[in-house]
Order: sequence, then structure tokens, then C-alpha cells
Amino acid sequence: MDSKKILTSLAVASMVSLTAFFVQFRANADNSHLKPVDMSMIENTCDSVPQGPDVLIRTTAGDIRIRLYDDTPLHRDNFIKLANENFYDSVLFHRVIKNFMVQTGDPDSKHAPKGVMLGGGSPDYTLPAEIVYPRHYHKYGALAAARTGDDVNPERRSSGSQFYIVTGKKFLPAQISRMEEIAVQKQLQSYFMNLQRENMDSIRALRQANDTVGLENLRARLIRETEENVKPVTMTEQQVKDYTTVGGTPHLDGQYTVFGEVLDGMDTVEKIQNAETDGNDRPIEDIRILSVEIENKN
Repeated sequence: MDSKKILTSLAVASMVSLTAFFVQFRANADNSHLKPVDMSMIENTCDSVPQGPDVLIRTTAGDIRIRLYDDTPLHRDNFIKLANENFYDSVLFHRVIKNFMVQTGDPDSKHAPKGVMLGGGSPDYTLPAEIVYPRHYHKYGALAAARTGDDVNPERRSSGSQFYIVTGKKFLPAQISRMEEIAVQKQLQSYFMNLQRENMDSIRALRQANDTVGLENLRARLIRETEENVKPVTMTEQQVKDYTTVGGTPHLDGQYTVFGEVLDGMDTVEKIQNAETDGNDRPIEDIRILSVEIENKN
């Protein structure tokens, strides 16, 4: 990034807020420093699936065979534990959104009357996040853990039982590029705004003293710290290929734990996602998990 170009863009009045300054900084930024992810980090290819146990989920709509990932061991082992306890038997697919995902795993859904809003049930625990990104991402058929939002769950801990299977949609290359730009901007802006909060006393003092040189020096230092400490991750070639050919939900990447994928049975998932739903995204006609069986351990 051209520091002289940035510093030139910083020739603004000292009373302009750092938030407004940051927007100007990003508008003039050169993203040439962003490097593609080292492909040696990525195990997934179109012809290979990460190692882990295979699981057969029998539902009233058909069968779904999934692979749990060994490199998300807490989620893998928890899923196996619940399956062996018959926890999932009779739970509903309680949240279904076409071209997005199908969600299940709420124990309160087993005997829920029709029309009741669901999604709040779970065991009395949550799981630490195991976000292995960019190795695992929200491509079509990905299996991921549901969770509560960042406002109440900043550690992004997963529900003890609820999970979803991604359907999503296909994107144009230009749309993917724009998503990447937005994601990078959010990463940089989040870090910069944290630095601003940490330095707010100094900012106020410089403004009160009308010290324009000191304020611009501080701005330059915060930009430098942001550039040095934030290393945005861009999508791999495989991600772009998957999102443009089979689809998915790339805006969820890096925020939820992806811990498996569908090996066979996306036709069943398609049936579920196309079900008629009510205002709470619950299927009008109940779709249940009948059983979950651990088939093998690779």
C-alpha cells in the first residue's frame, strides 16, 4: 500500500472524526498487498473429502449421508455422542429457507404442535467454535453448527445440537469479488475502530488542543498498525469455483463452524428446502429425522 498516497488523503481538517477518515482511507487504499491463501493449506478438492466418520441420517423425506470432519473434533465427537444417544430421533427440520439452508436439531421440536415457533431448544451446553477457514467453507452441501448472534455470543460458540445443511445459490465471479472486497473492508474497519476506541482519550486531547499535526500523526500510526496486524484472507480458487458452479452461502464464511458435508442425498435436502413453510420458516407439513447412524470411522 502506498503510504504517501494515504498520507496525502489524510490532509483533512483536524475535527473530522476518525470514522469518516477511515472511509476516506479505504476509498484510496491499494489492495495489492492482499495475497491469495497458500493452496497447500487446503485439503478439499472436487474429488476428495476430508477424513472423518460417515453418518446416515434417515428422514421422512429420504436419506442423507454425511461426512464429519476429523479436524473439528469437538463437533464431530458431540454429534456422534448425540447420535448414539438417539438424541436426534424424531426432531424436525424446523427452519427451512429456500436457496439458503435447512436447519434441525432442536429437541423441543419432537412433540411440537403445528405452527409453533421453534429454534430455541438445545442441550444445556454450547461448543467452542472450531472455525477452520478457509479449509472448510459454506459450499453447497456443507454441514455447519447453528449458534446465537455475535451480540450475545462474541466467541461464536455453537449450539450443542442444532445444525444446518447449506443449499445457497450460485454467484457470478463479479459478485464473489465484491463480497471479498466487503469482507476485507469489514476486517480492516473492525480493527481500526477498536484502535480508535483504545486511543479515544488521546484523540479528544488532540482535538481540544487543536493539534492538527498530532492528530494526523495519530491517524497515520493507527493506519500503520491496522495494515501491519490485519492479514485479510481472500478466497481460494476452489472456493470461487464452488461458489460459481455449485453455489453456497459465502457471506457466512469464517463466522460459523463448518464441521462436515453431504456425501449423498442432496436430492433429499432439495426436497426439504422446497417444502412449503409458514411465517417462521417452519415447514407446514412436518419433516422429521427418523434416525442417525454412525456408519464407519475412517
